Amino acid sequence: MDISIRNAELNDYESLLPLFRQVHEFHVQARPDLYKKNSTPVQQAFYESQVKDNKQHLFVAVTGKEIIGVIVTQEEEIPENSFVRARKVLSINSLSVAEAYRNKGVGRKLAAYVFDFGKSLNVESVELGVSESNPSAIEFYRSLGMTTKSRKMEMVFNERDT
Repeated sequence: MDISIRNAELNDYESLLPLFRQVHEFHVQARPDLYKKNSTPVQQAFYESQVKDNKQHLFVAVTGKEIIGVIVTQEEEIPENSFVRARKVLSINSLSVAEAYRNKGVGRKLAAYVFDFGKSLNVESVELGVSESNPSAIEFYRSLGMTTKSRKMEMVFNERDT
C-alpha cells in the first residue's frame, strides 16, 4: 500500500471528521465522566483555526485520494523559571488511523514523519498524553521508542452520572 504524508488542508475537514469522531468516541467510552457524546467533536471553525495556526501542524496519511490517518501536533515553548529550564517541545495532541487501515504501518509512518518534523524544528522532544485505559496505544508508542515521562493521577470524589 502506497501511503503519503502531507499537511492537512482546509478542505480536508469532512474527510477528517470520522477520524476525529473515532478518537472522541474512544474517550467517551473510556471516561464518560469526563467526555460528552458529540457527533461533531471538532467543529469546522476550530479545525480551520488549527490549520491556519503556525504553531499547530496537522498531517494526514493518504492512500490514493483517501485520507486514512491524521496526527495533530502543537509547538510549545516552556519558559525558564526558578523551577524548570526553558524548553521547546512538539506535542502530539491526537493520532487517529481509520479502522480498516490499522496495524498496517499508517500510525508508525505518521509518527516517524512527526519525529523528523520535530527534529527539523530543533525541539528537545516530541511528547504526548495517552490514556491509561488504552493499553494498545501505550504499547504502540513504546514500540516507537517513546518512554513514560510522567503519570497523571486522580482521586475522584463526585462520580457523575453518565
